[in-house]
Amino acid sequence: MTSSAAHTTTRLGAGRYVDAIDAPDGVVTSIHELVTADDAKVTGVLRMPTGAQTVVTIMHPRQDVTHHSLVPYLLRSGYAVWTQGSRSPNNDLSLIHEQALLDFAAGHAFLRSRGLGVVSLGHSGGGTLAAFYCQQADLDPAQRLATAPSGRPVALSSADMPLPDGVVFLAPHPGQGALLRRVIDPSVVDEADPLSVDPKLDPFDARNGYRAAPQRTRYAAEFIERYREAQEQRLRRIDAVARRHVEHARLANEEFRESGDPAARRRALAPRLITVHRTDADLRNVDLTLDPNERPYGSLFGRRPDLTNYGLVGFGRLSTAEAWLSTWSANTTNADFVRCASGVTVPTLLLEFTGDQASFPADITAMSDALAASDLTVDAVQGTHFGGPIRSGAPTGTSLAATRIEDWLRQRF
Repeated sequence: MTSSAAHTTTRLGAGRYVDAIDAPDGVVTSIHELVTADDAKVTGVLRMPTGAQTVVTIMHPRQDVTHHSLVPYLLRSGYAVWTQGSRSPNNDLSLIHEQALLDFAAGHAFLRSRGLGVVSLGHSGGGTLAAFYCQQADLDPAQRLATAPSGRPVALSSADMPLPDGVVFLAPHPGQGALLRRVIDPSVVDEADPLSVDPKLDPFDARNGYRAAPQRTRYAAEFIERYREAQEQRLRRIDAVARRHVEHARLANEEFRESGDPAARRRALAPRLITVHRTDADLRNVDLTLDPNERPYGSLFGRRPDLTNYGLVGFGRLSTAEAWLSTWSANTTNADFVRCASGVTVPTLLLEFTGDQASFPADITAMSDALAASDLTVDAVQGTHFGGPIRSGAPTGTSLAATRIEDWLRQRF
């Protein structure tokens, strides 16, 4: 097979994740089912090396992190590791971040009950979840959020929410909503048609500055400004749809409580799903002069954003109205890293990957400025967002991050 033929048959997202190294011998692994403050059930895996007194927790609001590539590195350093699932693993459909905090809390309470020191590690979207948790856990229970943005009650005030002893933010992006704000394609003109496009806003139209790699894409400042404003407008349009769906359900529930008519309850329960096409269109993924770092060309989802933008995999593709308002709308979500950072007061390590395709230098600066911890370390290692090597033959970002995290832990725990 020729090299060009091999290139065309390689999957667009190949190499996205890094393979883990082997775990050390002598680690006892146990699986635990926990009950949250609102009676949901979540599962966690505890790996205990002999003599471990501190556990590092890893959780993401929607991704299974059981086999996160950092796990064996932490175990080899003598730290226990807790990897926890949420109530909606690998599923954006009904992800409500305020409920994910209750899942997070159940794990921390369980580990405290075993007498372990606890350090939370949040990677990517897990970073904002950890920041959101620390912010809410540090409040008097009566001051915690009482509802999700949709108005759904959440039991944060009655939950046991122990603070971690420290927190590590590894390549945290600014939050699911803040991230979607800059990756959503504003050239979509018909939300029911994934191929509809306004050519004046199309990020992959040569008339707007796009050039297929290896040629260099350069967007003019005027186009970037129009593009960003159009992204905001599209988000506001979807917000309006979500609010209408939530209001219709609320009115139907109210009618059911008054009349007992099951038809009203059916209207309240009927799914009102929001489909969002084309959410892999951050200009910075193809114009590498924008907020520059050492990132390779392409997005989190592959080396051809002009194609993956039209595919199934992406952020916020399908969700309930409640999940949209809680997780994916930058205008309504409570899970925003910079807004939550003022509530993070425990010892903190903020660790950047220099080739990150989702958390850019401007994000790290804003995060470090906003974090309230008096013991704050900000550092960077070479790597891509999921811990890949910065270039062929280089050490993986995961291995470099593990060394830096271990150094930071040993100085404190």
